Amino acid sequence: YLRAIAIDEKSLPPDHPDLARHLNNLAGLYDSQGRYEEAEPLFLRAIAIDEKSLPPDHPSLATDLNNLANLYYSQGRYEEAEPLYLRAIAIVEKSLPPDHPYLATHLHNLANLYYSQGRYEEAEPLYLRAIAIVEKSLPPDHPYLATHLHNLAGLYKSQGRYEEAEPLYLRAIKIAIKSLGENHPNTQIFLQNYRRMLDKS
Repeated sequence: YLRAIAIDEKSLPPDHPDLARHLNNLAGLYDSQGRYEEAEPLFLRAIAIDEKSLPPDHPSLATDLNNLANLYYSQGRYEEAEPLYLRAIAIVEKSLPPDHPYLATHLHNLANLYYSQGRYEEAEPLYLRAIAIVEKSLPPDHPYLATHLHNLAGLYKSQGRYEEAEPLYLRAIKIAIKSLGENHPNTQIFLQNYRRMLDKS
């Protein structure tokens, strides 16, 4: 990643979208390692380049905004994350078809933010909308659908709505076993959370 960035900085204009993409990729690496202080300025620089070099409703800008929002979310910086998620959603709603998987991802991420804050009434319709989009746009056994179903089930579990949560957990588990395998970490998480709900209920 560093080498790619160095090549871009020598051979391309300073506001070229390829440089933004490579900066974003390196930031994503640092984010996944918990190296947040190193990731943040790279995400910010990528967004600044996007804003100069791309149309204001370009999906790549939405992706970079979403990635910075995810970084803030990971740090508990919810007030900084929320407007970035909302802006990413607004861009994607303008620039992509209404049932595009990217929109589902952004809606789901904002729902996770609200869920983490206990804003359940705001989170639920976002989860439901994301699920509806994924059901239209991706295969019926896609792992993304399993994740969306699992997180909505978690929301219902947090509210004590066990009868609504259970079929979502079961459907998520079935999809995950089929698409990822029984030993995949996501499948195991889904199973553990379902069992925990059964213990509570």
